[in-house]
Amino acid sequence: MHPGRAARTTWNSKQTGADRLTLGGALAANIHGRGLRLPPIVGDVEAFTLIGPNGLSHLCSRTENADLFRLAIGGYGLFGIIADVTLRLMPRVPVQRSVEILTLEELVSVPELRDTTVWLFGDFQFSIDENSPDFLQRGVFSAYCRCDEPPIEFAAQHQLRKSDWEELMWLAHTDRAKAWDVYSRFYRSTHGQRYWSDTHQLSVYLDQYHTAPDHRLVSQCPCSEMISELYVPRDVLREFMSRASDLLRSGETPVIYGTIRLIERDTETLLAWAREPWACIIFNLHCEHSPVGLACAASAFRALIGIALSLGGSFYLTYHRWASRSQVEAAHPNFRKFLAEKKARDPAGIFSSDWYLHHRDLFAEQ
Repeated sequence: MHPGRAARTTWNSKQTGADRLTLGGALAANIHGRGLRLPPIVGDVEAFTLIGPNGLSHLCSRTENADLFRLAIGGYGLFGIIADVTLRLMPRVPVQRSVEILTLEELVSVPELRDTTVWLFGDFQFSIDENSPDFLQRGVFSAYCRCDEPPIEFAAQHQLRKSDWEELMWLAHTDRAKAWDVYSRFYRSTHGQRYWSDTHQLSVYLDQYHTAPDHRLVSQCPCSEMISELYVPRDVLREFMSRASDLLRSGETPVIYGTIRLIERDTETLLAWAREPWACIIFNLHCEHSPVGLACAASAFRALIGIALSLGGSFYLTYHRWASRSQVEAAHPNFRKFLAEKKARDPAGIFSSDWYLHHRDLFAEQ
């Protein structure tokens, strides 16, 4: 990106709520943002320079070193260091937030029923109250539409402060009905606010966020929220969430936060996780870092993966190492080819990770 153009252009995809992230890491994970009609970040990439295991640099694009282009994007850093990136940017435009309470059926209809040249971004935070009939079934849909009027410079906007997020985090652990009520009321109060398309994605991110809840709850061991992302065809989203709610309604592994985004198909990378136009469901489950707590979380996520696979879906590979080999193979049919490419191109294992070593050994057991 040319720094002189930063005020007039913006990047389509920006992962999660965190802001201290790298472009090299974003390519390695082939991240996705909140676009309502966008594939993962591979669709935003024109070219990049890869420093390989032998220390040589390679310019990678769709026409030059195309094999490395397909491997390194979504290659989790295993094929080299991404030194620079040429991105396809879009014009910076004013957008207006639209906030609605939608059902799952209404959510998956958004790309077909609304003009996505106007409705650019959006995501859906679902109800986390396991005692409510709305649990995992309804949510807050926050979308961003092109508008004519730019935001008023220096105007005060209604936004969650660090203390608000801390209180919501506490409520999500102790009173999920109230947490959902507070969260949904706040977002509905922001309906109509205007932003620039390159700043609406910025947000507060709480470092060491679980320290205070652990202290207030007098936890016997450190705790955190464990994240995982599941994918299903959009026409079976309701069935998936119904079966997930049956699994999670006991509250044994409480849902602290959850969101759904929509993704278009990636036809370019070898280890494509977006093999179809999925509904992407992100669960953050409470996890105690004890042997029993970790086993409970592992069981819950393996079960969620099983539900997704039974409906023709998939899951994201690197959030944890709890999926079985058969689940990895079913969800990612090119995984063995990916491991073979890694062995052939980096036989000394110059680039490695705990995640890679786990899966290399998992597949070597056969």
